[in-house]
Amino acid sequence: MLVHWYPFGKKKLPESHRLLLQENFTFYKRLSDLKKSQFDHRVFKFLEKYQFIGNDIEVNEERKTLLAGYYVMLTFGMRKYLVDNFQRIIIHPQVYYSSQTEDYHKGEYNRMLKAVVFSWEDFLKGHHNNQDNVNLALHEFTHVLHWNALKSNEMSAIVFYDEFREMFEIFKNETKMNAIREKSYFREYAYENQFEFLSVILEHFFETPQTFKTELPDLFERTRKMINFDEKLLYQN
Repeated sequence: MLVHWYPFGKKKLPESHRLLLQENFTFYKRLSDLKKSQFDHRVFKFLEKYQFIGNDIEVNEERKTLLAGYYVMLTFGMRKYLVDNFQRIIIHPQVYYSSQTEDYHKGEYNRMLKAVVFSWEDFLKGHHNNQDNVNLALHEFTHVLHWNALKSNEMSAIVFYDEFREMFEIFKNETKMNAIREKSYFREYAYENQFEFLSVILEHFFETPQTFKTELPDLFERTRKMINFDEKLLYQN
């Protein structure tokens, strides 16, 4: 109950923002009125806290609200959901070149700049196909939460970190990882390193939860506990 206890009252999103979520955000559509009001409050606080910067692209209310929606969905089970290890979101129209890595990216979490960066074209690909287990917003925001858990001593971060440590033990176990690989459920990028493994897992958790639970029930449950998520909210009513 304390996860969604707001002692100073819940903030109300402008109706235009609520309509954007209702028309464009599958997860939001299936929430109860009470859950929607909680979701609205968190989107409001997210938009209030973080700066949005467009690089050759307009930062309009639709883009800001949709990005906020994915972050709020990912953290909906956490009491402390707004973190301080990023301050801004940078949006590019398409794949962009990073002078820091000297490579092209679809998205990244840049710890030095305290920024989460997105190609809007690639964000939309994940947004419009919510069952292909590829979602740029979920992927990059998971990186944010991972790094936050490594540094923070707040309870939500501690729970996240404790569950991830158990996942990392799986990642280091060649026998267990080969068994997971043989199922061909996660794409190959999941096996690059521990960070990508976690981000890919969260993409699958939200996009194909029933398949995830069937294929890898123990890992599914560990993921659910890591973000303290109410499993009922994953499925269509």
